[in-house]
Amino acid sequence: MPREYKTKKKTEFDAIASASSEIGNKPPQAPEIEESVIGALMIEEGCVYKAIEVLSEKSFYDPKLRLIYRAIVKLFTSRTPVDLATVSERLREDGVLEEAGGPTKLASLTASIGSAANFEYYVRILQQKTIQRDLIVAGYDMLKKAFDETYDVDNLIQESQDSVFRAVQGNMRSSYVSFAESLNKALERIQFSQQSTGLTGIPSGFPSLDAITMGWQNGNLIVIGARPGHGKTAIALNMARCAAVENNIPTAFFSMEMTDVELADRLIATETGLESGKRKGRVKMKDKEWAQLEAGLTRAARAPLYIDETPGLTISEFSSKIKRMHKEQHIRIAFVDYIQLMHGNPAYAQYRALEIGEISRQLKETAKELRIPIIVLAQLNRNLTTRLGSVNGRPMLSDLKDSGSIEQDADIVLFINQPSKLGLTELPDNFAELSIAKNRAGETGIINLTFNGDLVKFTENSETLYELAERASSAPKSNTIPSSDWNRVSGAVGSYDPFSSFENRYPAEF
Repeated sequence: MPREYKTKKKTEFDAIASASSEIGNKPPQAPEIEESVIGALMIEEGCVYKAIEVLSEKSFYDPKLRLIYRAIVKLFTSRTPVDLATVSERLREDGVLEEAGGPTKLASLTASIGSAANFEYYVRILQQKTIQRDLIVAGYDMLKKAFDETYDVDNLIQESQDSVFRAVQGNMRSSYVSFAESLNKALERIQFSQQSTGLTGIPSGFPSLDAITMGWQNGNLIVIGARPGHGKTAIALNMARCAAVENNIPTAFFSMEMTDVELADRLIATETGLESGKRKGRVKMKDKEWAQLEAGLTRAARAPLYIDETPGLTISEFSSKIKRMHKEQHIRIAFVDYIQLMHGNPAYAQYRALEIGEISRQLKETAKELRIPIIVLAQLNRNLTTRLGSVNGRPMLSDLKDSGSIEQDADIVLFINQPSKLGLTELPDNFAELSIAKNRAGETGIINLTFNGDLVKFTENSETLYELAERASSAPKSNTIPSSDWNRVSGAVGSYDPFSSFENRYPAEF
């Protein structure tokens, strides 16, 4: 079992002291600034409100000043005025007055403070010094664990990334904003939406779905659930192809179930329209079909699609890989096939629900951190096959396998249902449903699809967006597509224009 490293009360000071001794430098600190801040807190009431929002005990390197700041926070919490007398009394009640330097120390702090006008600048300096110390602690902890050959490397990678992120983000707290400022941002977003009819996110390739979601949005976790053999991988590849091939958007596809060659063969089928018999050699292709294959391969080869086929991928490996791909290849959307084949913290291995919950949480956090949509596939519980009848065996949110956290963490949950596979013979064999079971930002509903298993392709039961665009590009340039053509695409709403290009116009704060 990996060795457990428990945090002790003096871990930070020990790590900083040890690292400073080895390097030969003093620990990052600003003694005069720390004293000035504490002095200002005891003479200026307004400074206390500003400090409580952004500072903590660890913001002060001097242990005596930490005790004094702790007393100030207690006074503030109990709505007691903060001044030299009340702070001294609070320290006395806690039994640490002499340890904090006594009344003489407190008096010197208030006497030495100049103007409190520079208080915010002083606070900024303390934040910077705290970040430096936290990075030293994180680095020292990484160093100890890296030398321990019994420690799991995947955990070390994830913990290292998390500790560095916490060191920076934990000391850079956001301040409040006025509601008027929030309204202005909301108005700007509405104006952006009204000025163009394009999608605000990455297109899925299904016009009805895009009409509801306006594309996959940055920071969203999208879950696609289905029973085995109902087309999870197929629809994910269709969506990945739409992003990478049709829109030239850098796309990552993590597959733990299929090899990269198997995925490539499926994409060839979708891209070229060649039946499996011809791709596998049972039927010999003619010259025009070889030309069709070459054209499809040429088009697909230019797509910025990157496949990772690592089996049994851990969440820490995924996090590390997608961050590197995001930096090197500028990945803007990622697919994971599928969540139940991933592994989390070994400590949760015996508790599958907790392990899957940790995985889904980190997938969501990664999507928010990188500001990209992550689409993850998920298996469903087998017992739902007994629930047929009026709902055609349609999955529900509670059918997601292993953990309810998948449903909680997801921004959008989609289900694929092929009734014919459940013995509902009154429906065509190629009929499928894509149901939007959860959508935090909009409506839910059901989209009817047709599945071509030979070409591994889902299409809507009307002309698809791609087919309409192809027909539009081949029409004389003097003509425009009649509005009735777009109206035949199920799910069209408002002024949504499927022919306008993908824009992703919103500023980062949106």
